[in-house]
Amino acid sequence: MAAVDSSPDEAPKPKSRLALLLGLGLALLLGGGGFFLTYSGLLLGAGGADHAETAKSAAPTAAFVPLDPVMISLGTAGQNRHLRLVAQLEVPQAKAAEVTHLTPRILDVINAYLRAVEVARLEEPAALVRIRGHLLSRIQLVTGEGMVDDLLITEFLIN
Repeated sequence: MAAVDSSPDEAPKPKSRLALLLGLGLALLLGGGGFFLTYSGLLLGAGGADHAETAKSAAPTAAFVPLDPVMISLGTAGQNRHLRLVAQLEVPQAKAAEVTHLTPRILDVINAYLRAVEVARLEEPAALVRIRGHLLSRIQLVTGEGMVDDLLITEFLIN
């Protein structure tokens, strides 16, 4: 019987790197071609400079109705802590005058909600997002459907 001479010190022959280089080159070529087709608008419709013009023409005209700053005292009288909120309402251009007329009701809703929120909940990291959502839904109830698109909080300060 003949013994098979296989020593563990021998390294296997490296495979040809040609396949690796061909795969990498093909991936770069296909990626670049896909980018060009998408950017030029040939693949998914309008792209590049045409996309910016389409976005401008499709964007609805919005008006911003500023709200008076709201200052709420927090906690008990001895603590002397306050919350200051400054916000604007994003409304359709045609509805701006109607929403401006309703700002006293909107401010009433904001004051009532903020006074009911516990101080500990106001200091949480996600408080602003949650409060914004609650206020927006209440404001939309007061103003009616289609009157207010968004609530933009420009200042939220607890001192």
